[in-house]
Amino acid sequence: MNMQTKNVNTHLTEIKDYFKVAISVDCVIFGFDNDELKVLLIESDLKEYRGKWSLLGDIVRPDEDLENAAYRVLLERTGLENVYMQQVHAFGALNRHPAGRVVSVAYYSLVNVEHIELKLLNNDLHWHPVKDILQKDMAFDHKDILNTCLERLRQQIIEQPVGFNLLPRKFTLRDLQNLYEAILDVKLDRRNFRKKFFAMDVLIDLNEEEEEVRHRPAKLYGFNAERYSQQKKKSLGF
Repeated sequence: MNMQTKNVNTHLTEIKDYFKVAISVDCVIFGFDNDELKVLLIESDLKEYRGKWSLLGDIVRPDEDLENAAYRVLLERTGLENVYMQQVHAFGALNRHPAGRVVSVAYYSLVNVEHIELKLLNNDLHWHPVKDILQKDMAFDHKDILNTCLERLRQQIIEQPVGFNLLPRKFTLRDLQNLYEAILDVKLDRRNFRKKFFAMDVLIDLNEEEEEVRHRPAKLYGFNAERYSQQKKKSLGF
């Protein structure tokens, strides 16, 4: 059976309309500060969304892949490299962008707020409590993207100790529980929480205590990533 072949130029002519679609990345950058889960947002510079907050993102350039584009956005705005980042979902509603057809791939990343020096350009860039911003309108479909990434984070923080990316190198058990409560939006039993973490055997007792605190100093711990990688992953099961 003879099959009709076509050259590249013929093929491009047939599918030329498909190249009128832009690909973008949107980055949900989570941080933890003052016992609150926060997200890094920028004020939209489009008149259609004046006064509304937007996730950090950009169009994917012709010479970069999706992950490199997401890391570029993160680096340009926070100055951070080698941070925890994960691809979550693609968003492709027909009218999600006023400029035309844009399909966006969402990533979420977890950063330590203390290590960030925000790179300000023309429009404001601020950390916002997630609980507050979810009660407001956002630019584009960014509220849906934020919700989707938040649900992924909630799922993963139970299955894997990804939350340590949000904490300083030295932390108290109180800090750790406050982090989980902020992300999961629940109140956890103190004794049960600590029992589960000690059973995972991923905490390092640093033999140090908090300094310059008004309350009784608490012991400081670190996360043993090597020990975690050597053992089976255990779900916390909250």
